[in-house]
Amino acid sequence: MKKNVIKISAIIVEDSRLARIELQELLKSHPQIEIIAEAENVDKATQLIKQHNPTLIFLDINMPGKNGFDLSESLDQLPIVVFTTAYDEYAIKAFEHNAFDYLLKPISQSRFSKTMDKLLPHLMVKQSDSNEKSLTEKSQVFIKEGEQCWMMSLGQITLFEIMGNYTTVYFDNKQPLIYKSLNQIEKSLPDKLFFRANRQQIINIKHINNVEVWFKGTLKITLKNNIQVEISRRQSIKFRQMLEL
Repeated sequence: MKKNVIKISAIIVEDSRLARIELQELLKSHPQIEIIAEAENVDKATQLIKQHNPTLIFLDINMPGKNGFDLSESLDQLPIVVFTTAYDEYAIKAFEHNAFDYLLKPISQSRFSKTMDKLLPHLMVKQSDSNEKSLTEKSQVFIKEGEQCWMMSLGQITLFEIMGNYTTVYFDNKQPLIYKSLNQIEKSLPDKLFFRANRQQIINIKHINNVEVWFKGTLKITLKNNIQVEISRRQSIKFRQMLEL
């Protein structure tokens, strides 16, 4: 009996037509990845990402006008990103933008395959579970940083925050770093308990102590641990819609 093949939706954002074709050729060896759209600039990419909500984007850094980092910074919720560029000096900045990987052009088949070997297992699991939130407030979660380990209920966590290529987990008076992106974490969190405040932070709604109207339509949240979080303008609208009577 033939098994159903799970498809991973992806968008290529690249101003060079030749580079787009090269990526398509590389992806022929990985039929799980389905290219649903292509964009030659950031403005078109922004529109396509909002329209299709892809799981993955291959994102060129250097493009006329706005660059790949501009796109990364403009979206509150970004798909998993594999940056592509002909310039190796952007590697550190790419990972600061929470990139899954950084491919230097011209991209070899062997280097591309290494990225796919890391990426596909993670994507397949996330895609198959995309319609389910497996964790609840009372779910027990395990966190490890170096030689230290903690076991707690998910509801004890106050805040998740990007820190370079890691995510800081705030609970009690602890702030361990875990090697997992904020987008990865968000997909498994229950929507009624956690809220994406901005590109860098996810907050536990039950740990909110105070809400203030802030600048230009944003909101400022003070959590029970006294950490203050500014909710972006777009997310502030969602926050009000979700919690207002």
